[in-house]
Amino acid sequence: MKSLFYIAAAVMIAVALALLLLPLLRHGRQAGRPRSLFVLMLCIALVVPIGAALLYQQVGTPVALNGVATQAQTVTDVNKALDELRAHLASQPNDIQGWLLLAQADMEMQQPDQARDAYDKVLKLKPDNTTAMVGWAQAESAASPDHHIGDRARALLEQAVKLEPDNQRGLWLLGISDFQQGRFAEAASTWRTLQPMLQPGSNVAQAVAQQIALADARSGAPAGASSAAAPAPSAAAVQVKVSLAPALKTRLAAGDTLFVYARAENGPPMPVAVARLQASQLPTTVTLTDAMSMMPSMKLSSVPRVVIGARISHSGNAMAQAGDLEGNGGTVDVDSKAPVNIVIDKVHD
Repeated sequence: MKSLFYIAAAVMIAVALALLLLPLLRHGRQAGRPRSLFVLMLCIALVVPIGAALLYQQVGTPVALNGVATQAQTVTDVNKALDELRAHLASQPNDIQGWLLLAQADMEMQQPDQARDAYDKVLKLKPDNTTAMVGWAQAESAASPDHHIGDRARALLEQAVKLEPDNQRGLWLLGISDFQQGRFAEAASTWRTLQPMLQPGSNVAQAVAQQIALADARSGAPAGASSAAAPAPSAAAVQVKVSLAPALKTRLAAGDTLFVYARAENGPPMPVAVARLQASQLPTTVTLTDAMSMMPSMKLSSVPRVVIGARISHSGNAMAQAGDLEGNGGTVDVDSKAPVNIVIDKVHD
């Protein structure tokens, strides 16, 4: 079953990349770009899904954070391909399609800060590019510890949906922004606009229907109810307190990244919620919510119990590597109100 899940995850990512790559390749040929860039695009399209599937396995399974040669080689191949793409963009900084490809790859590799910068390049070159607008907003949210959609992100989403009313990702994120601001009726209305565009009975359609029902219920709450109590489009939340063992403090380096995640106790190893912070913030407290899920159909509220873990990455990659620092919080009920305490006290071999 796990193998089937990895294959399905890789295929889904590959399809998403294909939707981006095909028009880029056609446009690139018309613009006379070198064949080497096309080969690089296809390389990334093939390698990133494999890396993402391995990433889900690594992040979601604390006991399986044991790197193997094939996984290390995949990371090397992906990084090499991305380095070549960045070198191409350094020599041709006005290549919009190249920046979009880089942003998409960075998001798949759990590097939202870098993806946001790449989308910014596109917006400076072409301010009305809806793909970059929505991508920037998503990357900004992913880079935020609480996944909050800020003012600029919301403005970009509104502009994108205005220019492209059937932009599904834009509508989904705009509804989340409404919900985060306590505008539950508006969130339900936005998601109802999205609903007819989805395949009936699909996991995404079911997830959207659940969010609409939740927003409708919240919109009928007594006046004056605090929206701040709802950190995301669900009441499900697990508070995690993370600290670093004194013996490992000398191993902490500037720029290290902290990942705090939850995965289903009985289910696929892909996290149902993951937060990405700067390790310099330790000790810290993180509240994992549905807004931190990787997919609408796999979120914190969809499972009764989760395994909680934390890891400090020296490379910034979500995939575990030798020398990373780790801690395990055990298994808890999703509706538990007691904070989960994690001490990062192990070194990944």
